[in-house]
Amino acid sequence: MDQPLVYIIVLNWNGRDLLDDCLQSLKNVSYENFKILLVDNASTDDSVEFVKNEYLDIELLILDHNYGYAIGNNRGFNFVVNQGAEFVIFLNNDTFVDENFIRPLLDPFKDESIGQTVPKIYYADDREKIWYAGGKINFWTGNTYHQGIREIDSEKYNKIKETDYATGCCFCIRAEDFTSLNGFDESFRMYGEDSELSLRLRRKGQKVYFIPESKIYHKVSASIGGAFSLSKIKRKTLANVKIMLKYALPYQWLTQLIYLPILVMNGLIKYFKYK
Repeated sequence: MDQPLVYIIVLNWNGRDLLDDCLQSLKNVSYENFKILLVDNASTDDSVEFVKNEYLDIELLILDHNYGYAIGNNRGFNFVVNQGAEFVIFLNNDTFVDENFIRPLLDPFKDESIGQTVPKIYYADDREKIWYAGGKINFWTGNTYHQGIREIDSEKYNKIKETDYATGCCFCIRAEDFTSLNGFDESFRMYGEDSELSLRLRRKGQKVYFIPESKIYHKVSASIGGAFSLSKIKRKTLANVKIMLKYALPYQWLTQLIYLPILVMNGLIKYFKYK
């Protein structure tokens, strides 16, 4: 694989204070054949003006409404696929990236069975602490969670491995595969879109791979009040229930009903512990 055209889609809503770190890090990326599209979900701060003035070579898609994650990114994808994108990296605006993060995400696609790659993601305010080193979906408990979260990085998180889902914070996918999946499910507004996409991809016989050589840093949940905001707990719980109803076997719903109060209580405990 030489230098296929990669488009990085950065979705933004009122993220003016986040954009400079994100876009500046992308400007320093070592990979040559890539472009950046900023999709703006009708921001009311000066995000668009800032990008127009400071990042002249970044393409802009300005939407007329805050459509949320799924619709906003689907609109962005429809734009870049018409520009000839071979691979697409979806990236949160509350991140910044290592300069070598693109190439390791592309190399595994030599294997046609691999449909998504996802980097190792650290907390931006503690760069040795992991936020994502793989994802697990447990249909018996109804729990979807990141592996390695809040742990100090170590050798055990340096192995390429198959994983259950790629986080929507950042992942890479072939444009043709995203097209064949019909993009993100737009019935999800925020949370759940990422794991649901990976589940559909895996059901058609492809794999999701965690690539630790690719590294980025995440200012966790900056847009909705922090890592353990009540808004986040509510949105994640509802999205997870929706996924489980769609993909779990009927007899697994019974055990999920038992675990649901436990999962909600665990989220509340984390909220009061870390707020």
